Amino acid sequence: MKNSTLPTGISLWRKILNKLMTVLIIVTVVLAVIPLLLILGDVFIRGAPAISIGFLTKLPTAPNVPGGGIANAIVGSFTMVGIASLISVPIGVGAGIYFSEWSSSKLSTVSGFMNDVLTGFPSIVLGLFVFVVIVLTTKQFSAFAAGVALSLVMLPIIARTTSESLKLVPTTLREASLALGIPRWKTVLRIVINTGKNGLLTGILLAVARATGETAPILLTASTSVYFAKSIFQPTASLTVLIYNYGTSASRIWQTQAWGAALVLILIMLGLNLLVKFTVGRHLSGSRVET
Repeated sequence: MKNSTLPTGISLWRKILNKLMTVLIIVTVVLAVIPLLLILGDVFIRGAPAISIGFLTKLPTAPNVPGGGIANAIVGSFTMVGIASLISVPIGVGAGIYFSEWSSSKLSTVSGFMNDVLTGFPSIVLGLFVFVVIVLTTKQFSAFAAGVALSLVMLPIIARTTSESLKLVPTTLREASLALGIPRWKTVLRIVINTGKNGLLTGILLAVARATGETAPILLTASTSVYFAKSIFQPTASLTVLIYNYGTSASRIWQTQAWGAALVLILIMLGLNLLVKFTVGRHLSGSRVET
């Protein structure tokens, strides 16, 4: 009987190569994480001194006047992203379903390509488009205009991630459902979407995170304000614009508050990610496909 073991030299070389590649992968992971940790650490160190109950609940003050807050900017950011989500999520999910389930049609191919082109558009161009169409027409900066601009940022992301998530659903599930006589629309809604909704929700979250961190479209469409907006058709403050204005000012107090606002923005996104991961994600992972 022949000995199937490798020669000692080859076996040793494979072990060394395996260890080397393992170390290389660990190093690349560390190099990828280090910039994130440095940014988070810097923002926390600079922004933590500004965080207080008053900072989160009061309105802004004049430069070099201590005690101001960012309450209106927090409310404004949530308002704009909320409007953008109401517009982009239904349209984006519907488009993603069409790209996935009717991918063989020419319309799906062309519209999918245009969706990818829209994904690469600079956000300031989208903001400028909404500025011309809405702001100049109504002669008014508003949270609504900013929501429309942010929806254009979110829509292609949601559509593409929805499409890619649903394409991962096994074709056999679709075929089994159709073989049982279930209509195609019900198969898509009850089988395909229910199976791929983890990725779908992840895509929506990514789009919300992208929109929350945008500054240029909001500058061109909502401007800013030092008060709470009484209507979505009025100039409205936002965290990103506030960070930009405070960070570029000569006031040391405003600069510190800009770091504090940046920390609040990061904590909001971190909280949203954790909420989805530990509540929605756990619920979805334990759910069964309903027919």
